[in-house]
Amino acid sequence: MSKFHLYPAIDLKDGVCVRLIQGKMDKAAAFNSDPADQARRFGAMGFDHLHVVDLNGAFAGNAVNAQAVKAILAASTVPVQLGGGIRSRADIEFWLDAGLSRVILGTAALKDPDLVKTAARDFPGQIIVGIDAKGGKVAVQGWAETTNMPAIELAKAFEGCGVASLIVTDIDRDGLKTGVNLAFTQALAGAVSIPVIASGGVKSVEDIRQLRRISRTHPIAGAILGRALYDGDIDPDQALLAATEAL
Repeated sequence: MSKFHLYPAIDLKDGVCVRLIQGKMDKAAAFNSDPADQARRFGAMGFDHLHVVDLNGAFAGNAVNAQAVKAILAASTVPVQLGGGIRSRADIEFWLDAGLSRVILGTAALKDPDLVKTAARDFPGQIIVGIDAKGGKVAVQGWAETTNMPAIELAKAFEGCGVASLIVTDIDRDGLKTGVNLAFTQALAGAVSIPVIASGGVKSVEDIRQLRRISRTHPIAGAILGRALYDGDIDPDQALLAATEAL
């Protein structure tokens, strides 16, 4: 079984760390006004990756919180991946040159799949496809637009092209701490050979264990931790143990 990674999330809105409910910008709760400090805190807890999202950028289609992201990169000693508003070759090159380990392409994956495939070829191991789903259908433009494209079909479109992983988010559960959508995650992971990172609704250490059990037979490689970690419902030490302990 390959290593299972946990990715604490730093979602950026107007330069500060927030958590949203189902991706709704008007339901943002601020958690830390200093993103670099938050990055250092997660590193001190023992997490070996960071997941960062430029929420304003996802809506705008270009980097809005670049200064905050650069502060996180300067403060962090672990690999950082970023999504939100990255929709061109120039964007990809800019952020990889800035020190990101991986970039996440969501809207671009649906609207410009050739960009994703070319980037995956040219930057091996550094391109992630973000698949955000509402009712099983892909949502784009900061989740403001729900399409008719089934999430599983979009995942299949990138089979064999070299993307490092798929981040699969159930928008209906995001920020609600209702538990990860195991059935949806398992179904999508069962349709591809690309490593899948589960996102949306993770509420407890038991969610991590359940995902790891599924990873015995499906390519599930990790989980993103958000509100439950910030609120204290997930203990960092217990989470990291659950990600590595024998099952």
